Amino acid sequence: MRIFPLTAPVFAATCYVVAADDGSCVVVDPGGGVAAAVARTVAEHGLQVAGVLATHGHADHVWDAGRVAGAAGVPLRLHARDAYRLDDPVGTLGDGAAGVAGGLLAALEALGTGTAWEPAAVEVFGAGDSPRTADEELLLGGVRLVARHAPGHTEGSTLYLLEAAGERIAFTGDVLFAGTVGRTDLPGGDAAAMALTLREVVAALPPRTHVLPGHGPASRVDVELAHNPYLAG
Repeated sequence: MRIFPLTAPVFAATCYVVAADDGSCVVVDPGGGVAAAVARTVAEHGLQVAGVLATHGHADHVWDAGRVAGAAGVPLRLHARDAYRLDDPVGTLGDGAAGVAGGLLAALEALGTGTAWEPAAVEVFGAGDSPRTADEELLLGGVRLVARHAPGHTEGSTLYLLEAAGERIAFTGDVLFAGTVGRTDLPGGDAAAMALTLREVVAALPPRTHVLPGHGPASRVDVELAHNPYLAG
């Protein structure tokens, strides 16, 4: 198993290409402007995209999902509770022409890719009425992951958990970063839900699990439990 991190030009969101030994791969969080880098990585390593995943539905994590998933002929998969965001990934940020949404639109314009959303075919998981849905196992080509609902940053925020060569890896999106956690003040965010996620989902991961977040450097669960002020103690 190999993992290739790619930084999207828009908001420096990290996209991950997760490659199995059989040459299949999964793309996690294809954000704004990263489609060309994904295509180069796939071509250079002789890979075939078997799946595209989003940790949540914010535009900086899904903007190139239509391009990446469409080129591969596969759907974008994400939690059912964030599926509505794909109708308007910028508008559901809630700021209109200011704040986060305005900054994202400006970044897209500066990139020259345009601000017209190219939707992807979508397949959802985690449907249900309970506040926190059960784990779901995803087998995409040779990549086997567990999708674990982790609401708080958004209603459908999800951790994707992977075991490979004795290592445990968590793709945490905007739930957990090195030294901090995701914000909860955007529409759909919930501070109480985030606190529960940190306590019952993140802190319960095996301590030596590698954390691959949606922005910034990688970390490890035991490091975050010891030093992250939102988790320590």
